[in-house]
Amino acid sequence: MATVTTVLLCDDERDLLSVLDFNLRAAGFETVLATRGEEALLAIKRRLPDLVLLDLMLPDLPGTEVCRRIKSDPRTRHVPVVMLTAKGEEVDRVVGFELGADDYVTKPFSVRELVLRLKAVLRRAGGGKILERPREQVGPIKVDVDAHRVFVDGLEITLTPLEFRLLATFMARLGRVQSREQLLEDVWEMSPEVETRTVDTHVKRLREKLGSGRDLLETVRGIGYRLVDPAEQSQG
Repeated sequence: MATVTTVLLCDDERDLLSVLDFNLRAAGFETVLATRGEEALLAIKRRLPDLVLLDLMLPDLPGTEVCRRIKSDPRTRHVPVVMLTAKGEEVDRVVGFELGADDYVTKPFSVRELVLRLKAVLRRAGGGKILERPREQVGPIKVDVDAHRVFVDGLEITLTPLEFRLLATFMARLGRVQSREQLLEDVWEMSPEVETRTVDTHVKRLREKLGSGRDLLETVRGIGYRLVDPAEQSQG
């Protein structure tokens, strides 16, 4: 029997919650509903969902705090979190990504696009497909694709599934500039027409985790990013 994917929906707008509930069930998801942050956290303790769709503005706790608690708990930190935001909440979105949110959707949104985004996030959380086999080691950075592990200077670092795919993509395309649009399409599995700054935020977070290898991930102004070989970098 096929496994049903469970999505925890947390939003205090009851009309919107009903619309989301109806459409996600129609798309084949099972749903659990919450209108407050504490209620959502309690629901997660009772039953671990496959994904959390979380509004930023809640009556008791900010969505960023709920996200922080989910991502700081070893039992739940692997659960993808997609945040619902209103326009103009750019700062909150950036904070959400820094806390480990996997994606965000801006209100008002197309329910069809939302369902596609959730499916893309779930594919990434499940490991997804690495488009090209990455180099095993670049400078101090070593990637074990099969074990889904990353080491810097011999010490293991913890990456989210999305950060792992992003790093693997850079290592597979060593020295080649990757535009934000290309990364959106290949890593996020989204249309490059989607307007989002998530690429920049995730690259920033990835750099911070790479320690001595952070300077190998270069910004190419006006285009995107590339990972360079240390030998070539020193020659440049």
